[in-house]
Amino acid sequence: MHVYCRVDLVVTDPAAVTAHALAELRSANIDWSTEEDDVDTAAAELRGDLARSLASVVDIRRVGDGVPGVEFRGGLCWAEPGPPRDGF
Repeated sequence: MHVYCRVDLVVTDPAAVTAHALAELRSANIDWSTEEDDVDTAAAELRGDLARSLASVVDIRRVGDGVPGVEFRGGLCWAEPGPPRDGF
């Protein structure tokens, strides 16, 4: 079963979104020795890209919360600035 959705959000405090994304990044259990970047480089990328920061903290696993007989198996979530794409 696939559920397709588009969520329209208004960011009222970009600094708060970015700060939350940075906190999540720094607390994540990431072995930075196996990554191309280090934590400071990744943090700088988040600071410079609000859409990426927002997408990194949206938790789509909660979509089915409270719905009996539904188990979340996976999904995809991303954020883009600007108007919605055609087809949505």
